[in-house]
Amino acid sequence: MRNAYMNDELEAIYDQTVSFVTHEVTPHGDAWEEAGKVPRDVLRRMGDLGMFGLRVPVEHGGLGLGMLASAVFSEGLGASTFAGFDVTVLVHTDMAGPHLINSGSPEQLAEWVPRMLSGDAILSIGVSEPDAGSDVAGIRTSAVADGDGWRINGRKLYITNAVYGDMTIVAARTDPDNKYGITMFLVPKGTEGFSVANKLDKHGWRCSDTAELLLDDVWVPSENILGTLHRGFYETMKNFQNERMVLVGMGIGAAQKAIDMTNDYCKNRNAFGATLYDLGAIRQRMAMNQARIDAVRASMYHAAWLHDAGQDNVREMSGVKAFGCEVVNQIMYDCMQFHGGMGYMRESAIERMERDARILPIGGGATEVMLEEVAKRS
Repeated sequence: MRNAYMNDELEAIYDQTVSFVTHEVTPHGDAWEEAGKVPRDVLRRMGDLGMFGLRVPVEHGGLGLGMLASAVFSEGLGASTFAGFDVTVLVHTDMAGPHLINSGSPEQLAEWVPRMLSGDAILSIGVSEPDAGSDVAGIRTSAVADGDGWRINGRKLYITNAVYGDMTIVAARTDPDNKYGITMFLVPKGTEGFSVANKLDKHGWRCSDTAELLLDDVWVPSENILGTLHRGFYETMKNFQNERMVLVGMGIGAAQKAIDMTNDYCKNRNAFGATLYDLGAIRQRMAMNQARIDAVRASMYHAAWLHDAGQDNVREMSGVKAFGCEVVNQIMYDCMQFHGGMGYMRESAIERMERDARILPIGGGATEVMLEEVAKRS
């Protein structure tokens, strides 16, 4: 991969990730899409290879790398062509996992990190609700002190890994008088009153499990508080740039794969006495798509580098999320278009990839929200 921010270690991570998804994911993904589930043994194999520990500190069994490692990892995953698989992994490693790593007590880290690294415990993050998505401060799920623990009531919506995962990090309002008085709680699967209210049927990401969760008088002990009481909003904000980045990263990987697939298809598809690629309108449009994704990739890696250099990157990463996810969708539109009728068939990879990409400008902060973050800092 040609990239000014790469080094030998990051190159190795990228190559290992692409090799894994090429051999272990792409050949089997159609069956997973049908089942609506990524098999746990595949995730455990990733754990065995150390792929879940890139951002975990060395003292806890990981590699202790920075945001650039997540950028490389997410882009490599995107080559799978199955974004439902990609997001299953990235919610575990880069959306839920960092909350545990950044805020966990020594006891919480000792209990959950080894299982997180091995893939024996898959994590999810429960923030979004029917009336609160990008507006984290608007959540209504509440937690009230009850003896030596907390009683949680509410609903969570659009939660990835919620059906087959093992522990959800739940955001709940603990200070009703403070808009930002939110606390994060560790809620293991099987906790009384904690259930899947509805497994959701999605437009794309078909092999990732997504659910509405019900918390009906769920009681957890105080030692399940993750981080500082009433400070969960601010702790959540710390990870938002990483969450946004890996969504862009998987989109970049998928868009590059789509460009390569479409160029190959057009070079071998005979039409009008030549190949489709011999038509300047197609060839130049695909060249422009390559230029666009190269620009998005460079911007994403630069924003990640800023973070690793200790600089604030909210404006840069928000801009990349807004612009990059829209670009990915434009590219997928063109790639489906140039596949013609075959591109509209469920048997073609590009049909699935185009559907999968549509969520990127919505999840992890909608394009409009991201542009406001840029505008406030301009």
